[in-house]
Amino acid sequence: MTKEVSKNKIINLSFNPKQVVKRLLSPLSDRAQDVIIGRFGLNATGSDMTLEAIGKKYGITRERVRQIENYAINHIRKSSAFEKESPVFEELKNTIRKMGGVVSEEDLLNQLGKDTVTKKYIHFLLVVSNDFDKVKESAEFKHHWSIDKNLTGQIHKALRDLYAQLGDDEIIPESEIVSSFLTHLKDISDEYKQNEILVRWLSISKNIAKNPLGDWGKSKSSNIKTKGIRDYAYLVLRKHGSPIHFREVAKLISKVFNKKAHVATTHNELIKDSRFVLVGRGLYALKEWGYSTGVVRDVIKDVLKKNGPLSKEDVLEKVMKERYVKANTIIVNLQNPKFFKKNKQGLYTIV
Repeated sequence: MTKEVSKNKIINLSFNPKQVVKRLLSPLSDRAQDVIIGRFGLNATGSDMTLEAIGKKYGITRERVRQIENYAINHIRKSSAFEKESPVFEELKNTIRKMGGVVSEEDLLNQLGKDTVTKKYIHFLLVVSNDFDKVKESAEFKHHWSIDKNLTGQIHKALRDLYAQLGDDEIIPESEIVSSFLTHLKDISDEYKQNEILVRWLSISKNIAKNPLGDWGKSKSSNIKTKGIRDYAYLVLRKHGSPIHFREVAKLISKVFNKKAHVATTHNELIKDSRFVLVGRGLYALKEWGYSTGVVRDVIKDVLKKNGPLSKEDVLEKVMKERYVKANTIIVNLQNPKFFKKNKQGLYTIV
């Protein structure tokens, strides 16, 4: 199996990209070199120029600049200088293969270049060689580079199939979405069946994304693309797994998301959002956990509707699973004759 390449660590190349590009440009005329340098930002600042800006500099049309650019790239490819650099392109190809054969441009350049300027030179090397196929950004996918068009097609189809099976607000742990993704990639080589590579391929999609807590889902979902205190609160509560006080919710939002969350604001947002249920003494739970909304009396009604007549002890047990309140509070509500009564068996029912 291919050795994994860390997605957080800069990959050290054996060559100097700036020196390689300098040698590749050497066969070109001064103007052709200048056009390539301007278009690809091959300079000390890494700042590139538009076709129009270069055209104004030389007093030629945008189309003429484009022609010079295309001519220059083709001329480089046919030059002896290009042939001499074949080990460089082979190293880049092997590096991309180790990263999964298909990699988003952002991910690839971030791992190969320590700074913006270096990334510009590496990008030019990718463009100038026919070994690398650039897939332009679309509504579905980010810019990405490939050394295998067939593999690219498989990944695109798998990402579309995976997206189609996701619920609109579904949140999936990374391990589960990777396993699901892999079921749509049955024919890929074993060397690519690595968690890191599969996550890298997932990141190519614009429709599937990861939230700040590392869980995946549809990128348009508020559970993934968090927009405010309510969404942050939902995620921290879901991660916590049990009811917590609104003050603690505010603290967790600040800690986990590095977002300033005022206690009062957080409390107000929790009150307004139907995803949350106040279960007593400032403690909030998620409605999806099965907690009933409403005051204690409403919870008692729901319990009796679901279970039928119950003894006082059974009512207390079931209601206290829904609300963090004192037993006496439940008893006081239960003894209100306007809403509840005892039957002949001494069990409580709804009036």
